[in-house]
Amino acid sequence: FLLVWILDSFVLDFSTFLKELIPLYLRLSLAGLVLLSGWYLARRGIKAVFGTQRDKPELIAEGVFRLVRHPIYTGALLLYLGLALMTTSLASAALWLLIIAFYVYISKHEERILAQEFGNDYLQYKKKTGMLFPKLGSR
Repeated sequence: FLLVWILDSFVLDFSTFLKELIPLYLRLSLAGLVLLSGWYLARRGIKAVFGTQRDKPELIAEGVFRLVRHPIYTGALLLYLGLALMTTSLASAALWLLIIAFYVYISKHEERILAQEFGNDYLQYKKKTGMLFPKLGSR
């Protein structure tokens, strides 16, 4: 992603024509908000998974895991989106869509394992929590 974004945004300038239509302050403000949100989700997700000593595996459904089942992936997606918004790189946005499909594929594989490990508790959690994006009206 970064290679495509850098090449398109700063070298080839192939698909960034929208930057002429959208003011810089607006692009940077929106991108900054998306980047900070992504950083927060990824950081809090990593801390919840790897920052706590557990005697045995347990289902994590608190903190950012109340919003989405895969906050680290969502955080990464928001970081990529923020970069694409900053420079209005359509090539990066197209690649971003492919990355979403890849994360969905990986997430579904992980969720089969989690359903086997945690059974009905995980299935109930899955019903009320979005995979990569929060479910609207689920709380």
